[in-house]
Amino acid sequence: MPHSQTSAPSGRVRIARGASPWLLPTVATAAISLARAGRSRRAAALAVPATALAAGMLWFFRDPEREIAQGRVISPADGVVQSIMPWKDGRTRVAIFMSPLNVHVNRAPLAGTVTSVEHVPGGFVPAFNKESENNERVVWHFDTELGDIEMIQIAGAVARRIVPYVPQGTKVEQGERIGLIRFGSRVDIYLPEGVDVAVEVGQTTTAGVTRIDRS
Repeated sequence: MPHSQTSAPSGRVRIARGASPWLLPTVATAAISLARAGRSRRAAALAVPATALAAGMLWFFRDPEREIAQGRVISPADGVVQSIMPWKDGRTRVAIFMSPLNVHVNRAPLAGTVTSVEHVPGGFVPAFNKESENNERVVWHFDTELGDIEMIQIAGAVARRIVPYVPQGTKVEQGERIGLIRFGSRVDIYLPEGVDVAVEVGQTTTAGVTRIDRS
């Protein structure tokens, strides 16, 4: 399937869909405090932290264009490989930890059809903690050329909102944007039996760019 939507980097960095509830109030507060800073000491005192917070939000919710890599399975998330674990059913789970400094837009690891998008309530312990497996999460299943591929977006201690971009039944291209996790979090992808892992624990990954499987 061609990468018509994501393959041509333009140098632009847009703002992620789903950022508005966090971004708009901070930008509005910064703008108002800056406009009033010359007439009010209180507004002037607020202007500096408000502007810094707004700038931080703009950085956090950045969504850069990417040239999508070639490969059967590519990383769905920016972050660091936290663990690689054989599963009882023969699959291999690759867990990617996303810090607040990473881009938090997640991308489809393969081309295929979204067969399910399930929200599962849970806790909010830090995403690097083993207990995070019981956190709030969204479980994705894709029907692909490799069969069923499972991917899980996991909320962290700060990330308490996962925003899926596409519903069940959607056909997606490899590397297409499929959702956002607000603030630090984790993404797990399960490789089918017989598919070797190309990444290592501690390795940095880039969504849509880093290849996860080995030929």
